[in-house]
Amino acid sequence: MDRNSNTYTFIYAAGMVILVAAILASVAMALRPLQNTNIEVEKMQNILASVNIESTAADAEEIYTERIQTQYVVNWQGEVVEGEDAFDIDLKKEQAKDLEERLMPVYECQTEEGLKYIFPMRGSGLWGPIWGFVSLDSDMNTIYGANFDHQSETPGLGAEISTDWFQATFSGKEIFNEQGELVSLTITKPGQDAPEEHKVDGISGGTITSKGLEEMLLSDFQSYSEFLKKKKS
Repeated sequence: MDRNSNTYTFIYAAGMVILVAAILASVAMALRPLQNTNIEVEKMQNILASVNIESTAADAEEIYTERIQTQYVVNWQGEVVEGEDAFDIDLKKEQAKDLEERLMPVYECQTEEGLKYIFPMRGSGLWGPIWGFVSLDSDMNTIYGANFDHQSETPGLGAEISTDWFQATFSGKEIFNEQGELVSLTITKPGQDAPEEHKVDGISGGTITSKGLEEMLLSDFQSYSEFLKKKKS
């Protein structure tokens, strides 16, 4: 075949594209187990962080196994669903279902300050999804710790939800009012008033992300409301 012809050029280019695509696909498949492991380890670290336990990629699995004593799945009525692994539940997929069909993970951690319950959260920020884990004291009312993250919030503004200083402000806040109603928390703007026990100061310049976080907390705590009430009684 004439190497100067258009046909040869086309065949050569197509062959190179196929070869490169095959190599990239092979590399991606080879790396997938490692990528999945890294995702799992990061999730363990975030769960531990919600109960104020520090860990690294090297020791997260060991600490997680030691400290997270129990994990299970509940339904909207607060009943434990047998045969489900809490760690494998995809919250994004579950939230796309009607509440009556959702599977919701719960993690229990024994800390030096007693038993804590950990709940995964997922919502929407300004530019994309936000998510995290929030732990409650055994009274099922007082927040013990929180850990949040995001996909694409603005650095220095909405992205501040993933900082230690912001997450620390959730500790000690309450999600039920004196009448026993689930009110969750109010992420306030400057000058906005709210009961101190339900109030967290929002991020300056990150109003939409702050409101997204507020809506996420209310919506997800409401999903767990029957479980919370059963544990409180």
